[in-house]
Amino acid sequence: MRDIHHNLGIVEAIPPAVYSADNTPGAVDLLGFDAAEIAIQVGVGGITFTGTNKIEFVVTHSDDDATYEAVTDEDLLGVAGVASGIVLALKTAHAAASVTRVGYVGDKRYLKLLADFGGTHGAGTPIAATVIKGHARTKPVA
Repeated sequence: MRDIHHNLGIVEAIPPAVYSADNTPGAVDLLGFDAAEIAIQVGVGGITFTGTNKIEFVVTHSDDDATYEAVTDEDLLGVAGVASGIVLALKTAHAAASVTRVGYVGDKRYLKLLADFGGTHGAGTPIAATVIKGHARTKPVA
């Protein structure tokens, strides 16, 4: 068996909680790593999502942690047709928990992930997201 434990960094992008409004995204610093995977966990929808009452997960990136821009298809693996940085959109009933993986292959140092709530959400939806940083330049990773 090979050691993966000392080669990865794991950062909470969206703390696990039941949300009914936008989270405040914190910056994830990729310094010292050459790869990143975003894991978005969503529980059973608190409402029946529609084109108006929805949640869109938006990834932005930055060189300086000040000016962020939306990611594009060229920056990602596992998704296609990304517009305005939206990597996952919940617009229909979400009756079962899910995990969505998105690989980041862009060249920026910082990432942010926003759960962008549109419309009315009378009941919250369980959400969490993690960024797994890989290909560490210095090992072992603390």
